[in-house]
Amino acid sequence: MADLLTEQIDALEKQRNEKYILKGASPGLASDSRQEGDQEKAKLPKGVVLGPDGKPCRTCTSISDWRALTKMKSSAVSSSSNPAAKTTPVQETNNTSASSSSIPDDCPADVETLGRNTWTLLHTMTANYPKTAPPQLQNEMQSFLSLFSKLYPCWICADDFRTWMNNPSGQNKPRVKGRAEFGNWMCEAHNEVNRKLGKKEFDCSKWEERWRTGWKDGRCD
Repeated sequence: MADLLTEQIDALEKQRNEKYILKGASPGLASDSRQEGDQEKAKLPKGVVLGPDGKPCRTCTSISDWRALTKMKSSAVSSSSNPAAKTTPVQETNNTSASSSSIPDDCPADVETLGRNTWTLLHTMTANYPKTAPPQLQNEMQSFLSLFSKLYPCWICADDFRTWMNNPSGQNKPRVKGRAEFGNWMCEAHNEVNRKLGKKEFDCSKWEERWRTGWKDGRCD
């Protein structure tokens, strides 16, 4: 599953490379930035995502890929200080780190931890949304989702979510008139990500059991 996540993030990054690095840059600067970004990317293990500053983005990268990058840098430093030392190949580093994909609770969140915790927050917000929301709250939620899609720490995830919401057809526009439709909309948004990552889709008819009332078998009571 981590490999699928890596492939999806890598594909999104390639699609939006110019949008996040080159936005607002002059043609000459854009060319230089693209070349520097490509050169930097070529030096990184597969799965490591660059941020808007052209440097590796920790919150856009899984812990296993981040550890591969850390080991690669350590190997490079060791090799430069001791030319006789053998440099660990990137592929070998990736294989080693892939077996250790857990992250301690007191460490910065990787893209997977960030995603899980964010979905918990978003679904819980829908679960506590009024059955019928007043116009002011509807406007506030629309504003929140708009800002969220711009400020989310993983830039490619934010960009993808914003693109999905702003589909020209209008079918993905947030539905925030009341709890039922808002909860279903959030479930659809989550399933869109699940499909892209090759994960099983959730049955949206059960979203209230999962996030609001608890399962009917009583396991949450």
